[in-house]
Amino acid sequence: MPPKVKSGGKGRAPAKRKLPEEFPPGEVLTDTLKRSWKLGRPVGQGGFGLIYLADENSARAVGTDAPYVIKVEPSENGPLFSELKFYMRAAKPELINTWIKSHKLKHLGVPRYWGSGLHEKGGKRYRFMVIDRLGTDLQKKFEECGRKFPRKLVLQLGLRLILHVYSFIHISSYSHLFCVHVVYLVDYGLSYRYAPDSVQKDYKEDPKRCHDGTIEFTSIDAHKGAASCRRSDLEILGYCMVQWLCGRLPWEDKLQDPIYVRDSKIRSLENLSEFMNKCFSPKDKPDEIQKFMEEVKSLGYKEKPKYEALACILKTGLKAIRAKDDGKLEFT
Repeated sequence: MPPKVKSGGKGRAPAKRKLPEEFPPGEVLTDTLKRSWKLGRPVGQGGFGLIYLADENSARAVGTDAPYVIKVEPSENGPLFSELKFYMRAAKPELINTWIKSHKLKHLGVPRYWGSGLHEKGGKRYRFMVIDRLGTDLQKKFEECGRKFPRKLVLQLGLRLILHVYSFIHISSYSHLFCVHVVYLVDYGLSYRYAPDSVQKDYKEDPKRCHDGTIEFTSIDAHKGAASCRRSDLEILGYCMVQWLCGRLPWEDKLQDPIYVRDSKIRSLENLSEFMNKCFSPKDKPDEIQKFMEEVKSLGYKEKPKYEALACILKTGLKAIRAKDDGKLEFT
């Protein structure tokens, strides 16, 4: 959902870290449980590592239909280690399958974790992680659609995240700063365990952590250096839904200035009517998005969101356009 910042772009890029050398197709990695995985071609690059198509090791080459991807980064880098902690605690296949069954879902928008380990090559050590392979990410679809999504689609995406994904990761005591796929929430390098041992941490601003996340979408808490929490995730979702509907956010002209972006968001939440008027014409203004953001703004730092109530707001928006959540995600 929020696009990752690309080097040379307007946003605040991640701190520079070493990228791994590109491994040739057929490289075999062995995880901590002694299972072997074969790499295919690379299919993506983040700020910290490379992503490869992958499959269980066999004589067959890894094709374009590979069911897994493997993230690889130098072992001294930090984000994949943080991401691993999330997946190992919350995204094991048995945990996700149990949640799906108990909530009568067809799927849950969190990739399953299949293994991880360390790999040595050329005297260097690399950390890797194996997860489900997903499809086209939402940012690509957003660009293909001229940087605007239909209102029905936006509300459906919001419902899936609130009722299925966020409720799952929040019950695991995690919050999340990135969401980059159509139905799946991915990239947990900046995920944060807000309540270790079921005790939620107090609000505390840390100057060293200011503006973490994708600058145009990250929460006010993150701008101030406070650890992410459940309301942070929902605030980010609010900004995403506004951008998907109107094409851009009011602060996108100065993404290189995080203080300006932070202050713009603070002013926007203080006067949501003015914010919505900047983004939409009177006939196109989605009242349900403003109501959603008003509910999120009212949440305390440690407060548990009322997921069903938030979903009800978005369902009211569907009724207003004479639509329903029929399970069909139509991008045009």
